[in-house]
Amino acid sequence: MMYTEKELANMASFRVRQRFVSSMFRVLCMGAMWCCLIILAFLLFSVLVRGLQHVDWSFLTGLISRDPEKAGIWVYLISSLWLILLTTLFSIPIGVGAALYLEEYAADTRWKRLVQLNIANLAGVPSIVYGLLGLGLFVWAAQLGRSILAGSLTLTLVILPIVILASQEALRAVPNSIRQASYALGATRWQTTWRQVLPAATPGIMTGVILSISRALGEAAPLVAMGAVQYMNYAPVSVNDSFTALPLAIFQWAGEAKREFHELSAAAIIVLLVVLISLNMIAAYVRHHFGKRVQW
Repeated sequence: MMYTEKELANMASFRVRQRFVSSMFRVLCMGAMWCCLIILAFLLFSVLVRGLQHVDWSFLTGLISRDPEKAGIWVYLISSLWLILLTTLFSIPIGVGAALYLEEYAADTRWKRLVQLNIANLAGVPSIVYGLLGLGLFVWAAQLGRSILAGSLTLTLVILPIVILASQEALRAVPNSIRQASYALGATRWQTTWRQVLPAATPGIMTGVILSISRALGEAAPLVAMGAVQYMNYAPVSVNDSFTALPLAIFQWAGEAKREFHELSAAAIIVLLVVLISLNMIAAYVRHHFGKRVQW
């Protein structure tokens, strides 16, 4: 096919415009990335400058005090440990079990699609709404009080939709040929799910669970809604004890009038960031370690 000189000129001009648009899009994306990095670097620098000088052993093991020179985060750390431990125990079997049922057993009916849509919507609900739900359901209706058990159940509600969605995505990533091969060898649905599908999806499931737990560890809004902002001079020893949490220390100290408490708030942020980054590193290791064992 022969083109006229005018058509060739138009085609050349079109290619030049496309290369210009492509270059501009790349520059915009790069600019967005650098904006995020600069803001993150500024926030980290500000927190480190103000709080790093207070992060020492006495700060980690000190009790709650109205004197900034004596205040520490031991009670907050132990309470957060209780909350995360119980939240993990509640959310993993319920979330992974629900995902297994929806992906491996439930038929593709209108009911399933309705449930799936509601789970996806619940994942986007603000966490303070779950806090109000936990206040009414666990604190008042179930009469658990403002205990660790009520707090961990509320945090379970917060992360449960995310755990279910992450587990479903991991299960969908398992090739269907593995299931068909297992059935062809005479395995039942239970044997196929337990021995083939679940081990293959474990890296993705564990990554999603750990990242969800990281989110629960940093949540303050649902605990504030439950009324967990309180003065405690002892670390909880049972699930029925009252509790507080590390994000609440940041919330409380940031609202104090004294500048020293603001620096303690920055120090608590550093401790919380260290814990969150550690959990994210564990998630990355789990995905890498168990992912190497999965071959298909």
